[in-house]
Amino acid sequence: MRKKNVVLEKVPVTAYAAEGKALARQDGKVIFIEGGVVPGDVVDVRLSKNKKDWAEGKAIHFHSYSDKRVTPFCAHFGTCGGCKWQMMPYSLQLEYKQQQVADHLQRIGKLVLPEMSPILGSAHTEHYRNKLEFTFSNKAYLTNEEIQANNGEIPVRPALGFHVPKLFDKVLDINTCYLMQEPVNLIRNTIRDYAIAHDLTFYDIRLQEGWLRNLVVRLCTTGEIMVNLVIHHEDKANRIALLDHLLQTVPAITTVLYTINPKKNDSIFDLDPKVYFGKGYAEEKLEDFIFKIGPKSFFQTNTYQGEVLYKVTRDFAELTGSEIVYDLYCGTGSIGIFVSRQAKKVVGIELIKEAIDDARENAAMNNVNNAEFYAGDVVDICDDAFFAHHGQPDVIITDPPRAGMHEKLVNKLLEIAAPKIVYVSCNPATQARDLALLDDMYTVEKVQPVDMFPHTHHIENVVLLKKRANK
Repeated sequence: MRKKNVVLEKVPVTAYAAEGKALARQDGKVIFIEGGVVPGDVVDVRLSKNKKDWAEGKAIHFHSYSDKRVTPFCAHFGTCGGCKWQMMPYSLQLEYKQQQVADHLQRIGKLVLPEMSPILGSAHTEHYRNKLEFTFSNKAYLTNEEIQANNGEIPVRPALGFHVPKLFDKVLDINTCYLMQEPVNLIRNTIRDYAIAHDLTFYDIRLQEGWLRNLVVRLCTTGEIMVNLVIHHEDKANRIALLDHLLQTVPAITTVLYTINPKKNDSIFDLDPKVYFGKGYAEEKLEDFIFKIGPKSFFQTNTYQGEVLYKVTRDFAELTGSEIVYDLYCGTGSIGIFVSRQAKKVVGIELIKEAIDDARENAAMNNVNNAEFYAGDVVDICDDAFFAHHGQPDVIITDPPRAGMHEKLVNKLLEIAAPKIVYVSCNPATQARDLALLDDMYTVEKVQPVDMFPHTHHIENVVLLKKRANK
């Protein structure tokens, strides 16, 4: 029977592992540590899992601090679930992210790799996101310090902010967030202050009641600002009064929508956002390409680094103007459109029909006449008749979700046997798994990590695969 509540004392932190967990070794055991630690810290660790060769836990006391530490810039650091690496210099974050990619490709993929290119860091380490979603709650999450300051009592007050990690019903009230430029903080604080002053009800996720549910804000590099207020049910008088107050207070907003969501979950993809003000969408730019972004559209949430990521993808494709490019998981067509001028033809395939509708509209907006987009599963669509009509691909670009490619799609790629594959990934672990499955037919020619999300452990990676000569 294993002991519970085991605390390891004075553990020296030595490195970082996957998913942003710090790494230590004690008595031959590997220990994965959460809790804002930096290599060089010496901490006490309360274990949550304790196996023979490894353990997991959280730092509960610091005996000494690493000389690599920096002071976090956000008042919500340590409680909010975002920006967990603020206590590390950005240069060190990049080192660990580069190492994370190499570790995954070598340990999981067991691949023969070329020399990896240095990670491309973000020029903007604050105010880099173009989209944030905030949650309303009738009970704000309070820190221990806040409770103690209130003589141990827990006051009930509403919140508009972010979910606290691992607590689905706890929302941290956010005053200032550094992920987006102004007027995003002004928008959020204006709505919250008005709602409190006028006794508008904030949602209770446990009881499934209350009026205000979510607030989604998108701020584009074009200057356009789109706000979508998600409410539980229609209340026309209060809705109009609140949205008019918002527009009067923040006249820079270009589009306001509202979405009624009576469901138990927060997803709006099966709902119908209503336009209250403006054209109902925002426009964003990558290079000189313009993209229409609706309230349900997917778009890279870091426009600056999204452009960098797409440039790497285009460079890896090595296009000369004569190639047929298949863009898998094409979403709203952003990558396919971005490479279209260097290709003979682009064929985009995406499971979600609404995204394909956006892709076709984006192609038309940019006068891209050599791109066609199709809704459906690649495994079903790419049959002999499809290839006969569109031609065999010279280059395949694939940009799957975090779960990576389905094994059926990997097998389909082996069947298609295109000369080149450019694999764009937001999860190097699943990318490594997929590359191992492709290894018999393809060699890894280039590897380029790109940091899209400073102060987090998340990392994007682009890999160029070329078909082996004997295949």
